[in-house]
Amino acid sequence: MNFRLLGNRVNPLFSNTFVLAPHVVSFKPVNNCDMNASFFDKHSIRLIQAPMAGSQNHRLAAAVFLAGGLGSIPAAMLTTEQLQTELSAFEDAIASLTDIPLQWGGCLPVNVNFFCHTPPTEQLEKEAAWRQQLTPLYQAHGIDPQSVGSGPGRAPFSEESLKLMGQFKPAVVSFHFGLPKAEWVQQLKSWGIQIWSSATTVQEAQWLEQEGVDAVIAQGLEAGGHRGMFLSEDLSTQMGCLALLPQICKAVKLPVIAAGGISTAAAVSAAKALGANAVQVGTAFLTSHEATTSALHRQALMSDAAKHTALTNLFSGRPARGIVNKFMRDFGPLNPEAPAFPLATSAVAPLRAAAEAKGQSDYSPLWSGQNASDCQALPAADIAHKLLQGWT
Repeated sequence: MNFRLLGNRVNPLFSNTFVLAPHVVSFKPVNNCDMNASFFDKHSIRLIQAPMAGSQNHRLAAAVFLAGGLGSIPAAMLTTEQLQTELSAFEDAIASLTDIPLQWGGCLPVNVNFFCHTPPTEQLEKEAAWRQQLTPLYQAHGIDPQSVGSGPGRAPFSEESLKLMGQFKPAVVSFHFGLPKAEWVQQLKSWGIQIWSSATTVQEAQWLEQEGVDAVIAQGLEAGGHRGMFLSEDLSTQMGCLALLPQICKAVKLPVIAAGGISTAAAVSAAKALGANAVQVGTAFLTSHEATTSALHRQALMSDAAKHTALTNLFSGRPARGIVNKFMRDFGPLNPEAPAFPLATSAVAPLRAAAEAKGQSDYSPLWSGQNASDCQALPAADIAHKLLQGWT
């Protein structure tokens, strides 16, 4: 898909005084989008907005891109049709701001992120037992326990996803929980698409290098949302970003992206000093104007409650970091009775909806990294500019 930024129309998503970032207006031309390890230098990309399913759409990705970073669109909770709509909307959002053609060799300048977990086998008995434990909560909120459904809440990368990536050819396709089928990865690479994936240990980074990824995202223990761990379920193997990052940089020859606890320019500088080629930031963007984060979630992020986060499997069945709330306190953040990922999602969904309708976040997944102290209600561009000061 070759595309051009057409017209000079005013986009209501952005200020009329918006200043385009250097990597938007003065690209180093590339012949195609088969970018190697120099991707970050070629496109002056040092900041990646972390994909945050349920808290963002194309608006945040476009705002970060136009401010000098690389935006991400999370696909795990979208149907193929919804993802197609998001990618088209992203293309439109950046096309309306300038008539300068993007020199990305026909690639759409965005990171599309997918989960690539193996769906679990049926756990009907375990799901039923878990819903039985939650029955008093259902009754307290006027929910008929028999009406609570089952099934996954997130879908892995699929053949349909692959076809859509062939249509749009994003500059980057990134994965969480390892990689999908090798033939799918090779097909993506044959289109010149960069392949990135998260590593939470040195061993995972080395495995990803052997499988041919173009860059490794070193996800520290501080990071919000789901842990990307895939070679082991042992949480004792997980370490903080400042410990993990230099070890991965030493162990692999690939570009490394630092993720976890990075919310200030000083933290960006620290990651750069430890060998990172770029940083990935999520929590700091959750309270941006362009994020779709709920009012309750925003309130929690900018309150003292955000000082206490924990890894929990209650909301999805897999360890993910969020702000501790009533559900986590009452059932323990890591409960072995919760169904496997992503089957646990359906059991808590009606409780979440009922509580949020009353203005309560007791059963909501309040994803957050360990450092939300710098969260502010600002345009995403302002947040990006502050962070990028740490790379200069």
